[in-house]
Amino acid sequence: MSGAKVLVAGGGIGGLTAALSFARFGFSVQVFEQAPVFPDAGAGIQLSPNCTRVLHDLGLEQEVSATGFLPRGVEVRHWKSGAVIASSDFENHRGKYGFPYYHIHRSDLMDVLVRAASADPNIRLHPGTAIELVEQDSDAVRVVAGAQEYHGDLLAGADGIRSVVRNALFGPDEPEFTGNIAWRGVVATDQLPKDFIRPVATVWWGPRKHFVHYYVRNGTCVNCVCVVEKEGWETESWTERGSHAELKNDFTGWHDTVTTLIDNINHDACFKWALFDRPPMPLWGQNRITLLGDACHPMLPFLAQGAAMAVEDAAVLARCVAAGKDIPSSLIRYQELRRDRTAWVQKSSRRNKTLFHATGVTAWVRDRFAGQASEKMFDRLFSYDATRIRQT
Repeated sequence: MSGAKVLVAGGGIGGLTAALSFARFGFSVQVFEQAPVFPDAGAGIQLSPNCTRVLHDLGLEQEVSATGFLPRGVEVRHWKSGAVIASSDFENHRGKYGFPYYHIHRSDLMDVLVRAASADPNIRLHPGTAIELVEQDSDAVRVVAGAQEYHGDLLAGADGIRSVVRNALFGPDEPEFTGNIAWRGVVATDQLPKDFIRPVATVWWGPRKHFVHYYVRNGTCVNCVCVVEKEGWETESWTERGSHAELKNDFTGWHDTVTTLIDNINHDACFKWALFDRPPMPLWGQNRITLLGDACHPMLPFLAQGAAMAVEDAAVLARCVAAGKDIPSSLIRYQELRRDRTAWVQKSSRRNKTLFHATGVTAWVRDRFAGQASEKMFDRLFSYDATRIRQT
């Protein structure tokens, strides 16, 4: 199929990757982002080989590698003793899966995507333009955004967990609070003792909470994510400031590495947000409208696959439309190709909350089998190739 006009709701990682993927096949694309600038809130994210395969295919390897950090692997450690429970070598993964694993600051990745989209003649960006109305018939999609009317052949809703497009299709409903809140912050590497942090992603497993840290920005900063089971505070925002004293109290008694990192997080840039998700959806769209990323499969960050799943969605969606005979059947094919995989990642991410936060005998058994289970999980995640889809 050629010449289709694509509308994309949401200018985050998934929406911009979708725009670049469609533009590569010659489609004209308009991206509507409600924020006045394309969102760069957040801190570090992890881009595994199943994700970087798509970004490299879009010609973004040089830009991503220029600001990303290449970790040597991942380690899981005991919350108090620091003993290594499991580890994996990412250098071997590069040879096995063909693509690198990056740690990158979210704003740096967004800069790469926005620059690429802005430079593409097939893409038009509309920041500060919220979608207010969504309608479709058998021939076209109509949206009203920023008091103007736009028409397209299809609409991709990449507008997050509280998606306007999702609500237009299926009616309003609320995501589920998972009983977890996450703290995040960044520590400048030069504030820490030399070689204090190893060049790996480190996950500290503890009772009813866990702590993750890894380098971003070519190793000049350490990104920290601290997840705690906690009720009574359910604000869903990447930019809500939290109390540094509360964070410090949440991890009292943990290993010195964890407490040192917390001590060095900027007290005025300590952020706290509630973690929500939804159960897997049986349907992602109707006729000429579909969803991608958090709009249809929001997930806990316990597999570091939220961004990767959105990027995979974008690549598969564009390829299904490019290869399809008509829009509705192409969107059904896209849903069929993506639904089971993303549902598995959603469920696995939620199951990891139980594993990461286990106590007592459950934690002891978990630790004995963690290494073997991790390698099987990595293989299933990283070997997926969203740039090559089955047509039948």
